[in-house]
Amino acid sequence: MLIDNKSIAIVGGGPAGLTLARLLQLKNAHVKVYERDINQYARVQGSPLDMHEDSGLEAIRQAELLEEFKKTFRPGADKMLIMNEQAEVFFSDHDVKPEEDFGAEHFRPEIDRGPLRNMLLKSLQPETVVWDSHFISMEPQNEGWLLHFKNGTTAYADLVIASDGAHSKIRPYLTDNAPIYSGILMLEGNVSKENAPHIDALIKNGKIMAFGNSQNILVGQKGNGDLGFYASFRADENWSTSSGLDFSDTQQVLKWFKKEYSEWNEIWSELFEHAISPFIPRPIYYMPLDQTWETKSNITLMGDAAHVMPPFAGEGANMAMLDALELSKYLTDNSYSTLQEAIAAYEVNMRERSSTATRESLENGERMHCEKALNNMLDFFNGHPALSS
Repeated sequence: MLIDNKSIAIVGGGPAGLTLARLLQLKNAHVKVYERDINQYARVQGSPLDMHEDSGLEAIRQAELLEEFKKTFRPGADKMLIMNEQAEVFFSDHDVKPEEDFGAEHFRPEIDRGPLRNMLLKSLQPETVVWDSHFISMEPQNEGWLLHFKNGTTAYADLVIASDGAHSKIRPYLTDNAPIYSGILMLEGNVSKENAPHIDALIKNGKIMAFGNSQNILVGQKGNGDLGFYASFRADENWSTSSGLDFSDTQQVLKWFKKEYSEWNEIWSELFEHAISPFIPRPIYYMPLDQTWETKSNITLMGDAAHVMPPFAGEGANMAMLDALELSKYLTDNSYSTLQEAIAAYEVNMRERSSTATRESLENGERMHCEKALNNMLDFFNGHPALSS
């Protein structure tokens, strides 16, 4: 194989990085994952992920982890309510959702990020992941790179794969492309179900999408019973600093919410009133739809480092895991004469499909943050009931 006797460094131990490591180890490649978290028990943030049949699930299948995934995912977590700002239900698939059917085109099983990471970590060879490895810089050495980490350690790799997120520190070594702010910001919070009894009674272990006044509230129940939620709205890119909010002060954020979401029913306030602080402001970015760069033989990008996109089509993690699957195939494909040719083929295909997914995500974001958002989403889900996840 092109990667025989080559050391591969994956920087970033998210779903894509760990999936790629697993797939490459199945091909007997020498791979290390460098992750900034202090250890595997560090808190995993973010909402649960829904896996799509031809991308995330296919990567899991090819990684020979589907049976383990079936033990780990959360049945019924993809059930959906669509509501208005007054907490009135306009759409529910709780009584019509088909049984879990792996292999069905529109089945999108949900899994919490922590259990997904644990499943992938368990599948790797011992000491594959090098924890407490906060990437700082790298420099050319021989045919590869010498990586430097915040803790003072270094590591050499013949091939570096950036899986270090939207604000990747490795991307500038390959391209000047930078993320573009979408104009939408999501304020993330968490609350125990005991402290949000009215929402908990509605959600029934599934998800809620609520629309009103060009604003959203998105809620999902996690495996431990907590409710993860997002207030999603249009804002300036620097809102998190210009707002003057202390995001560790629950009462201050609650006061902001009641003012800015003043037309919303009081029921939604219980999400904020007893939230497990701090809140996390998340400006939503995307990469240029027409981005390109000159391929190199010893570095490439995947996941958000390559094509961060809004979450409004549920494609981000799925595209990232598909990157892992496809990159593993290109790197082990003997039909290419050089590593640079294999990486170039991967990058061309990756950029094309991620551009399509990004465009869909941007369009959905516009539909979800306009005056007609509720009607837009009802038209979509009523017209595509199988896609209600």
